[in-house]
Amino acid sequence: MGGVTLRPAPTLAQRKRQLVADELTRAALDLLADGGFDTVTVDEIAAAAGVSKRTFFRYFASKEDVVVQFLATLGAAMHEELAARPPGEAPSTALRHTVWACVRDCAGHEERARKVVRLILATPALHARFLERQAQWRDRLAAGLAARLDLDTGHELYPRLAADMALSAFHTVLQRWSTAGPADAAAGGDAAVDIAALTDGCFAVIAPALDAAVRTPAPHTGPATA
Repeated sequence: MGGVTLRPAPTLAQRKRQLVADELTRAALDLLADGGFDTVTVDEIAAAAGVSKRTFFRYFASKEDVVVQFLATLGAAMHEELAARPPGEAPSTALRHTVWACVRDCAGHEERARKVVRLILATPALHARFLERQAQWRDRLAAGLAARLDLDTGHELYPRLAADMALSAFHTVLQRWSTAGPADAAAGGDAAVDIAALTDGCFAVIAPALDAAVRTPAPHTGPATA
C-alpha cells in the first residue's frame, strides 16, 4: 500500500502521560478561573488532580505555563483550519472560518471557557502572554495567507495586515463574549451574546477591506515626500 503512512499508535505510557496532563490542565484551569491566578497554589492544583506537587512540575514549569499551553492549542487550531480551507476561497471567508475554529472550541465548553478567558484578560501577566501568543499566530497566519495568495510576505503588506485584522476580530469576540453571562444578566448586562453571530458580525465589518485589497492591488508608488 504505497503512499499511505500510518501514524504509530501511542504506547500505554504515552496514553497515561496524556491523561495526567489533561487532568492537571482541567484542574488548574478550573481552580484558577474560580479562585484567581494569584490565590490558587500549585499544591491545590496538584491535590485537585490527585497527583503530587512533584508530578505537577514534571508537566508544567508554573501555573502560568498551564494557561500558555491552553493558548497554544488555540493557535494550533487556527493554523490547521487556515491550511484546510479550499483554495480560491475569499480571504474574509477563510479567515472567518479560521477564527471560528478557535472560538468554537471555547463555545463548546462555554461557562468554563468564559471563566478562563476572563482570567486571561484580567490578569496582567497572563494577558501579556496572550498578546505574545497572538503575535506568533499573526506570523503564521500571514505566512499561510501569503502562500494561498502567492504573495511575498517580505514585500507585500497585505498578509500581515489581514492577519492582524483577523486577530483583532478574534480578540474583540472574546472580550465581548467573556463579559456576558448569568451573573451579568442579574446585574442588567447582556447575557444573550451569541458567539457565532458575534464572530460573523465582526467579520462583516472587516470583510470588505480584506477582499477588496486582494481584488484591487495597491498601485506602486515612489517614496513618500514631505
